[in-house]
Amino acid sequence: MARLSIADLQKVRDKNKASFTLRKGDYKAKITVHMGTCGIAAGARNVMTALMNDIALSGREDIVVKTSGCGGLCAREPMTVIELEDQTPVIYGDMNEEKVSEIFREHIMGGTPVEKYALALGGTAIF
Repeated sequence: MARLSIADLQKVRDKNKASFTLRKGDYKAKITVHMGTCGIAAGARNVMTALMNDIALSGREDIVVKTSGCGGLCAREPMTVIELEDQTPVIYGDMNEEKVSEIFREHIMGGTPVEKYALALGGTAIF
């Protein structure tokens, strides 16, 4: 087996940085996209793709994206949950590519929840 160089090790580190960040908890934002059968049927894959593109374009490395199954409100899928450091979580429903990009700009980058798409702020439902 060939010896690994410093450059090789740095490539491995960079490739796995997101998972290391999640384990250490060194992130400022955590986004959960519901990817249950109902979410996927409603367009969650497109939402996830748009979100990952927005994150890549922003250059931010302190945002973690996770997936989960059905959130229990199948009629409001695709749903996402945004958790920012020192803020209560916000659940968004009826997502599409344009809405998730707006939420990325306003909530994740700007810190202000987009109430017109929110289903719940913290533990309080607003629909």
